[in-house]
Amino acid sequence: MDRTTLAKEINRVSSLTGQFTLRSGQISDRYFDKYRFESNPVLLRAIANHLAPLIPDGTDVLAGLEMGGIPIATMLSQVSGLPCAFVRKEAKAYGTCQLAEGCEIKRKRVLIVEDVITSGGQVILSAADLRALDAHIEDVICVIDREQGGGSKLKAAGLNMHALFTRGELEASVGGLSI
Repeated sequence: MDRTTLAKEINRVSSLTGQFTLRSGQISDRYFDKYRFESNPVLLRAIANHLAPLIPDGTDVLAGLEMGGIPIATMLSQVSGLPCAFVRKEAKAYGTCQLAEGCEIKRKRVLIVEDVITSGGQVILSAADLRALDAHIEDVICVIDREQGGGSKLKAAGLNMHALFTRGELEASVGGLSI
């Protein structure tokens, strides 16, 4: 699937109309449900195929952030051959009590994988948590940059963002539909 078709397909399956309460409490007649492209095996593989060339050289581990980054990191692991870890917002209080489950991240060059970046806040928090576990974090990869300041905030936190699509690119692919 070429990049233009992929953008259109992401919009087709993920852009919903109706009445939705947003995180801010506002009501909207449009909603972008990112989990619809993450749960679609054809789209998920196409996304991973397009993300793979964006993986920085020297990356040892892909770290999918809870919850949306996990399916993307898993499929990207399949496509790239790199191992992945699954990163919680906070370490669980039972079992292994790990913040990052899966492969070892200590002293590894870890690429954070996220689905959509808006403000970058959770990515910055997770990067700090992973760095505290002695992971080397410089880069973040995402499917969509919503172009709402996340990139500049990540840069200020010492992180380079690599986005497959910007909000503007996706909206242009279908004639201005809000993402």
